[in-house]
Amino acid sequence: MVKNAIVTGAGSGVGRAIALMLAKEGWNVALVGRRSETLNETAKMIENRGQKILICPCDIGRWEDVTKSAEYIFSEFKGVEVLVNSAGTNVPQRSLDCLSIEDYQKMIDVNLNGAFYWAHCVLPSMRNRHSGTIVNIVSDAGKQASPKAGAGYVASKFGLTGLTQCINAEERSNGIRACAIFPGDIDTPLLNKRPSPPDATARSKMLKPEDVACCAMLCINMPEHVIVEELLVRPR
Repeated sequence: MVKNAIVTGAGSGVGRAIALMLAKEGWNVALVGRRSETLNETAKMIENRGQKILICPCDIGRWEDVTKSAEYIFSEFKGVEVLVNSAGTNVPQRSLDCLSIEDYQKMIDVNLNGAFYWAHCVLPSMRNRHSGTIVNIVSDAGKQASPKAGAGYVASKFGLTGLTQCINAEERSNGIRACAIFPGDIDTPLLNKRPSPPDATARSKMLKPEDVACCAMLCINMPEHVIVEELLVRPR
């Protein structure tokens, strides 16, 4: 039986890599992201085996947008087995002496609120089925603060860590599990938002999106009685 998944941030980086791996395994996948053009690029990379691939442009930091996209997805899928919260953002002016209120709120909206909104939408159907997996792509900044990540990003990622723990604490008796993945530096477009973006040499030593996608698939494909609660992965 074909299973259904939602992947946020599916237009690039880790979200795209996870969506491609799910589709390769035959999953129906809803591609969620801000820009329809990048989501369509992801869809074109998929060798379709007859499954459904949905394009869902959505500002995940807006509850109204998430509910609208969720309604569309559930009208097509009739249920979701897996949610991957991979969307994330940061800003160049990220240290406490220059972080604006607007940028701080943007990071909380995208990195934390968006994950909560999507979890809120899928949990009822998972409870009804007594089965479901939520994978949150956090960051090692969700375990240890650093000036490199910045205060707003760190705060949002610590919040996402707590959200993951709460899902497991409250929902494991309902057959639902949540997995928090804490990657170190990844060579993705998000690096371009650093105050001083790393050069090609530095990027070559980082994790690749596909590395983190393999971690997500490990969590997803574990037997249902197994929860990988946290997975910390860094480049060697």
